[in-house]
Amino acid sequence: MIKTFKLLGFVALVITGASVYGQKKSSVVGTGLLERYTRYFNSLDSEDVKNFIPNAQAASWIAANAPLFECPDSAIEKIYYYRWWTFRKHLKETPAGFIFTEFITPVKHAGKFNAISCALGHHIYEGRWLHNQQYIDQYINFWVLKDKTFPAPRFHAFSSWVDDAIYNRYLVNQDKKFITGLVPELDADYRKWESEKQLPSGMFWQYDVKDGMEESVSGGRKVKNRRPSINSYMYGNAVALAKMASMTNNDSLKIVYERKAAMLNTMIVDSLWSDSASFFLALKEDGNLAPREAIGFIPWYFNLPADKSVYARAWDQIIDTAGFNAPWGLTTAERREPTFRTRGSGHGCEWDGAVWPFATTQTLKGLSNLLSNYSKQGKMTAKVFYDELHKYAMSHVMNGRTYIGEYQDEKNGNWLKGDNPRSRFYNHSGFCDLVISDLVGLKPRPDNILELHPLIPEGQWDWFCLDNVLYHGKKLTILWDKTGKKYGKGKGLRVFADGKEVISSAKLKAVRGKL
Repeated sequence: MIKTFKLLGFVALVITGASVYGQKKSSVVGTGLLERYTRYFNSLDSEDVKNFIPNAQAASWIAANAPLFECPDSAIEKIYYYRWWTFRKHLKETPAGFIFTEFITPVKHAGKFNAISCALGHHIYEGRWLHNQQYIDQYINFWVLKDKTFPAPRFHAFSSWVDDAIYNRYLVNQDKKFITGLVPELDADYRKWESEKQLPSGMFWQYDVKDGMEESVSGGRKVKNRRPSINSYMYGNAVALAKMASMTNNDSLKIVYERKAAMLNTMIVDSLWSDSASFFLALKEDGNLAPREAIGFIPWYFNLPADKSVYARAWDQIIDTAGFNAPWGLTTAERREPTFRTRGSGHGCEWDGAVWPFATTQTLKGLSNLLSNYSKQGKMTAKVFYDELHKYAMSHVMNGRTYIGEYQDEKNGNWLKGDNPRSRFYNHSGFCDLVISDLVGLKPRPDNILELHPLIPEGQWDWFCLDNVLYHGKKLTILWDKTGKKYGKGKGLRVFADGKEVISSAKLKAVRGKL
């Protein structure tokens, strides 16, 4: 099916069926799983809100746009498709371009067209794997270019790692023209953040509510703490801007952002790292450090800490039941903290211990970076990552039905907003990107080297396949077949680009090959 629509002065085609999209039917996985899961998800949904792609077109849109996946872990497989199904529900056509909403229904604190910038980084990381990139192009332009023209701009209502996300999206689609055209705007936006939230010392402060993390154990809605979150975001943004400036041959701008990144790195380690706690902590206005919170893992999201055992010890806390490890997921504050979960339940948005998918996504990405990019990994293994991703998948349930909401009780999995219509299909986190780039381990790069660093524990799976992955303009198929009988393409790990085998390995391990 083809939709024609006029938007922003041009006519575009949105193809919602894989066969007319220009993608051949997947040679390995096929669309049977997708169609079966979609029928089930549709059957649970009253579809009170319809955005650009209604449920009736969900399967064909996902088939045309998203990588297909199958594996022996039914929880991870099911939620992989569920999260594409819910992501699609938030795709909204507006007079200012396509956007992805966070709440499915209108909320008071949203900006134009119910848009909220809090989870923008998650949306871009997730959406970088869509085949039709005009959706994310226009969504980025909405925030970077259009929002400031509205009567009440809302881009800076929340901290953001948008520059990092935009650059990491480029590593997938290689659209140099799009990214380099944004450099002047992103440079100006970074300087605006400096004028708004940078202290004379060079560090950044933020209210916890403007980090999207209100009622935290470290801060408050009017408390100007130096938090690991915003400071890590600004470090990641500076690193990305230096790389983007290099792409435009603007050496002076590149040097400026390399220096900003180096300065922030030093200050974050010097000011926010606690040797006694072995953790990155928020620094309060009174000069004292806060208790451990999940935001202390965010520096690894951007590969900020040095590759030293002293820093890797922070990760011991995610396997400690007095730390962040709980039956239903990773908590947002350490469980040994005396004020853990004391600020109410379901009345606001409490980040004082409850499980938030937003934070889980960040922590799992940080852990993946530790396991993929660092030699000093402490007690962390692929099994720790896998078990937490599996637990995250299992948490997508309410009353026996597949569900994603705002935040959960860490002991029993109850969604603390209940089945509030605003919380249904809450688009405030990531999952599919964690499967593609971290579990399967496709590591986007700027060159033509294809790199995989799978985090599937040895012996965990006999087979899996990630298919129909659009990467650097080629369609990839990544499969593992222990016996060679599942897919009939030989034993071991095999990667195909446009049908041509480019990587093979007898073991499921980190590999590289030329694309």
